[in-house]
Amino acid sequence: MNLYIFSTVLAGFLWGIISVFLKNLVNSGFASMQVLAVRSVLSAVFMLIFLFFKNRRLLKIELRDLWMFVGTGVISLTFFSVCYFHTIIESGAGVAVILLYTSPVFVLLLSALLFREKITKFKIIALVLTFTGCIFVSGAGGENHLSLRGFLIGLCAGLGYALYSIFSRFALKKYDSLTVTFYTFLFSSLSAVPLSNLAGITPLLNSTTVLLSCGIALVCTVLPYIFYTFGLTGLENSKAAIFVTVEPLVGTLAGIFLWHEEITLFKACGILFIFTALLFNQKDSKNTD
Repeated sequence: MNLYIFSTVLAGFLWGIISVFLKNLVNSGFASMQVLAVRSVLSAVFMLIFLFFKNRRLLKIELRDLWMFVGTGVISLTFFSVCYFHTIIESGAGVAVILLYTSPVFVLLLSALLFREKITKFKIIALVLTFTGCIFVSGAGGENHLSLRGFLIGLCAGLGYALYSIFSRFALKKYDSLTVTFYTFLFSSLSAVPLSNLAGITPLLNSTTVLLSCGIALVCTVLPYIFYTFGLTGLENSKAAIFVTVEPLVGTLAGIFLWHEEITLFKACGILFIFTALLFNQKDSKNTD
């Protein structure tokens, strides 16, 4: 496993443990949009401090390139998060994760169109296994009713998630991966704060919620976005999008071991499908290196 693949898989792992912080913040009284705003603002602050001391030149961008970071921060991070949270509330987490992980399909098609990436048989097999695995892992087919509106908003979450890979590919042609990550958080925070009523969390702040907020920003946002963006510098978009689908797998395992959620035969099969998809994707990477 090369460094780019490892970095991308690690990003998916860190995104997958977000429930550790998210559930505790919600249980403390935070609304989902407030968590999104806190996550984006703190992530931007952490990245700013880091880049200020590491290399201030990485903070410089040209005004004509702002569209790239509006793309990664607003159109991708904020937009997909709003759609994803809405789908969870309306249709349940199981359905939401399935629709979110239509993103590799969007990435594959858009990358073939915009960047002339090849659609190989290994990518197709990996996509089918990934999507099937996500369906099984999520426990779909239960009592949740999916309306047309819920379905379309869920698909928008998958599209928004996919667009990070597309917009960041343009940005990475000109800027360092750390620069792309910082401006993604900055523009996401600028768009998320007006939607969140951040003033409402003031009575909820204590040592525990502050630590949880810093954790969700650093462990589940800054680090995985750095790792995923770095992975995009050495992998095709379509491959990176499949490698990062360890996220629902890790999320399921976290639910089983931390929140005592039930492990079923379907979930076990879903985990197996996702692992198999990663192996097919890695085989494709070796064949094209």
